Amino acid sequence: MKKRYRVLSVAATVSMVVAGLAVVPVATNAATVLTISTDLPLQGSSFDSNDSTNKAIALYLKQIKYKAGKYTVKLKVYDNATAAKGGWDDAKCAANAQAHVANKSEVAVMGTYNSGCAKIIVPILNQAPGGAMTMISNANTNPGLTKVWNPGEPDVYYPKGIRNYARVCTTDDIQGAAAAQFAKSIGVKSVYVLNDTQTYGQGVGQAFTTEAKKIGLTVLSSGAYGEGWDAKQSSYEAMFTKIAALKPDMVYIAGIFDNNGGQLVKDKFKVLGDNTVVKMMAPDGFTGYPDFNSMPEADGAYLSFAGLSTELLLKNSPNGAGAKFVKAYKKEYKKDPIGSYPIYGVAAVQVILAALAKSDGTRKGVTNAIFSGAGITIPANQSVLGKALTISTLSGDTLAKDITIEVVKGGQETTVKAWTVK
Repeated sequence: MKKRYRVLSVAATVSMVVAGLAVVPVATNAATVLTISTDLPLQGSSFDSNDSTNKAIALYLKQIKYKAGKYTVKLKVYDNATAAKGGWDDAKCAANAQAHVANKSEVAVMGTYNSGCAKIIVPILNQAPGGAMTMISNANTNPGLTKVWNPGEPDVYYPKGIRNYARVCTTDDIQGAAAAQFAKSIGVKSVYVLNDTQTYGQGVGQAFTTEAKKIGLTVLSSGAYGEGWDAKQSSYEAMFTKIAALKPDMVYIAGIFDNNGGQLVKDKFKVLGDNTVVKMMAPDGFTGYPDFNSMPEADGAYLSFAGLSTELLLKNSPNGAGAKFVKAYKKEYKKDPIGSYPIYGVAAVQVILAALAKSDGTRKGVTNAIFSGAGITIPANQSVLGKALTISTLSGDTLAKDITIEVVKGGQETTVKAWTVK
C-alpha cells in the first residue's frame, strides 16, 4: 500500500491555513484560474526556512492580487519531507512529482530546496503529457542539474530533450570555489573536507576540493569530495581524533545541517577546539537554521550563501523592491524571513508568473516562455533581489554569480562580504 503524502493547498473560493497563514485568492472564472506550487521539506531542521519561504510567496501573491497577466493564480504547497527522515525523502519526492503531473490545473513548481530531490522530480515533469512542466528552484546549487558535471549530466534529467528546469541562485562550482578562495584569504593553508554523502554535499565538496588544490591549499582529506560522514552515527569523536593528528587549519563541512550536523559540529568543537583554534566553514546547506546558529559551538563558523544575503540586499538597494518586500514581510509576520532563501523563493515565483503572463496558460507555454525567444528577465525595479534577474534560455541558470560570505556571531548569521570568484 502506498503511503499518502501530505498536500496543503489554497483554493480559489475558500481559505486554507499554511503554517498559520490564511491565503484567500479572489473568486474568478475557473477557465483562467491556474495553480502554481511549492515543493519543499516542511519537517526536520529545515522547516523554519522553508516555512518562511511559503509565507513569503503567499504574501507576494496577495500583494499582486493573485494575478499574472490575464490569469488568476492559486497556490498549492507540497511537503517532500518525512518525520522518519527528518528532511527530504526520495520516495516522497517521486510521489510529489506524480502529483504535480496529475493536477491538471497546475502549470509550474517552485522548488526544490534539495538538489537530490530535484534530480528525482525534474525528469518526471519533463515527460508530463501535453508538454514539459517547469520547475524553478530558489535553492538547488548542484551544477549537474543544468551543466556538465557527473557522467550523463545534465541530459539525463531531460529525457524529452528539452529544458524545463531553472534556478535563481548560483551553483556549487561557483560556491565551492568562492569558499576555497575566501579560506586562503584569511590565512588558511591546510583544510580537511567532509561531505554528507548526498548529491549536494558531494557536489560542493568536490568544487571546494578542486579549487583548494588549484590555488595551493593543502587538502588533507582524500578523494574528489573529501570524507563522508554517516548521518546516523551518534558520535564523530573518532573521526575528528584522526583529523586532529593532521593538524588542519580548517574543516570544511560540505552538506546540510539536517544530516546530523548538530552532533558533527559538537564533536568538532570537543576534539579540535573552537573556531579560533581550528576554523570551520560550511556552504549554504548550513544557512537558515536557527538551531545551528544558536549552538555555542557554531560561534565564529564561516558560511557561504549562493546568492546575496538579505542583509546585502537591503544594504545594496535600501529603497528597492526587495527592501520593501522584507519590510512588508516583517509587518505581516512580526519577524524577519529566516535565512536568505525565502526571498529567493519569491524571486523564483516572479519568474514563473512572468512566464505565465507571456504564455497561453499551458505547461508547454510556460516552459517555452522561459526557454525560447527573449526568455525571462525581471527588471531591477521589480526584482525582489534588488537587481535585474535573467534566466539563461540555454541552461536555465541565472546569469548572476553572486556569493555571500557570512559568519555566525551571537547566534545570528552575519554578512562578512560579497565574494566574486576570481
